[in-house]
Amino acid sequence: MSQYRPEGISDVFTEPADGPEGPKPVVQGIGPTGWLRWAWRQLTSMRVALLLLMLLAVAAVPGTVWPQRAQHPERVVTYLTAHPTLGPLLDRIGAFNVYSSVWFSAIYLLLFVSLVGCILPRTKVHLAGVRGRPPRAPRRFGRFPAQGDGLSDETPEELAQTATSVLRRGWRLLPFVPTYRVEARDEGDGTWSVAGERGYLRETGNLVFHLALVGLLISVATGQVLHYRGQMIVVQGRGFANSQGSYDTFERGTAFAPTSLVPFTLKLDDFESRFDPDTLASRDFTAHVTLTEPGGEPEAKTIKVNHPLDAGGAKVYLQGNGYAPDLTIRDASGKVVAGGVTPFLPQDQVYTSKGVVKVANVEDRDKQIGLIGFLLPTKKTVQTPRGPAYVSQFPEPNDPVLVLNVWEGNLGLDAGVPQNVYELDEARMTQLEDAEGDPVVLVVKPGETVELPDGLGTLTFNGLKRFVALDLRHDPALVYILVFALMAFAGLATSLFAPRRRVWMRFVPGRDDHAGRTVVTAAGLARGDDVGLQPELDRVLAATLAPSPGPTREDREGTP
Repeated sequence: MSQYRPEGISDVFTEPADGPEGPKPVVQGIGPTGWLRWAWRQLTSMRVALLLLMLLAVAAVPGTVWPQRAQHPERVVTYLTAHPTLGPLLDRIGAFNVYSSVWFSAIYLLLFVSLVGCILPRTKVHLAGVRGRPPRAPRRFGRFPAQGDGLSDETPEELAQTATSVLRRGWRLLPFVPTYRVEARDEGDGTWSVAGERGYLRETGNLVFHLALVGLLISVATGQVLHYRGQMIVVQGRGFANSQGSYDTFERGTAFAPTSLVPFTLKLDDFESRFDPDTLASRDFTAHVTLTEPGGEPEAKTIKVNHPLDAGGAKVYLQGNGYAPDLTIRDASGKVVAGGVTPFLPQDQVYTSKGVVKVANVEDRDKQIGLIGFLLPTKKTVQTPRGPAYVSQFPEPNDPVLVLNVWEGNLGLDAGVPQNVYELDEARMTQLEDAEGDPVVLVVKPGETVELPDGLGTLTFNGLKRFVALDLRHDPALVYILVFALMAFAGLATSLFAPRRRVWMRFVPGRDDHAGRTVVTAAGLARGDDVGLQPELDRVLAATLAPSPGPTREDREGTP
């Protein structure tokens, strides 16, 4: 007795042992090969591919919740310090390095393999279908959703040729692409049939969409390992060189070598801004810079919002701007202990800017000075329950003033923890007060010098400059990402809107009342509901039965 053995399953049945109820089959496992084949079929199914795509989106969420070490290492250190229990646990599972973690990479690779494994067999089947012949015309057309008929004086063979030409006619936008795959057949006894099929572009668009997804995955992965990005603040009159050490923050892909940076220089000459006087809305920001590339002469360039500058194979974006007071701080003996241009970050629409000045004292760490306060570009005095206060009423520096509080103590610069230069750690510091117990407030205008409390020295406001925040990005995969994104859109649109239709026409020599003429019947079938099927069939039938502009059949055969 022969035994059925499913493909890929070895020794499913073994010889049974005799028993009181007769022989019973014993089912064994499918074996390692069978399990591998089953796992591969599951992985390459469309269901699993969509699941992995959704899982990849969910896996990227932690990268937006917790700070990432590649972009903000100081925030990661701050988080670990503030959460001594949860922080190390998150660090061990890669929450601070999400996009380079093992589990994120595993999902990424599984999605890539799933798409490739899904595309290859479908491409093979699709190519075989494209090269195949349309299905033969059924014997009866009575049950098809779209039908039509007519009479013609042309012979069945001539009508078959005309119908073939009509069905193969190209699209209006792409005349070189035939609308239908067509085949005409001689069925004998003078009867001809034509079979036309369209919609193979639907599957082509589907495959193009999935190929574009694979291209996007490869492009994004390539960009991640080859890109670099740096941010820096450049003060008016100063510049920077394109080297890793010149940036305030710098991130790069694992395969990018910092030595490959193009050594160009960029200097900020001037910055222009325009605001609406009524609504205070920004109208224009323009950074005038001087770009010097290797082997070239200095060139005057401009950078605007959404109009980056191309430099050294990268794009330089204008991300922000603000004011930077030029300060000089002297101790009680008149010695300069700190000074320079200090950027203050805008906090609101009228550019009320917050900043911090730190004066380190190496000899006595408990006598260090911290100045924290605001720059008001256009000062305005308002009355409050606690007395007069200053606010800014316009973004432009029409009447700038600095309003500072003074702190004394240990700045914590020797704690080994990176600090934000725009924040003051007040844990080991004391705010200085006046004789009445109120916090000391320094109000100083450009060109003025004020005394620091408790004989700590003096502060001079030398002048006010502008600064810009620049973001330099280099990603060689951006062009490919755009191309594959457009391909994905085109493929998806084609797969959604290209109708799948089949049209059959039969041309039978007429008998009895229709002797000497040709009886034409037609039918159409579509995948799913297709309201355009019947109009399409009517169009093809009308074009086939349209009278020829050439001589008639009687003219060719002669009048009897």
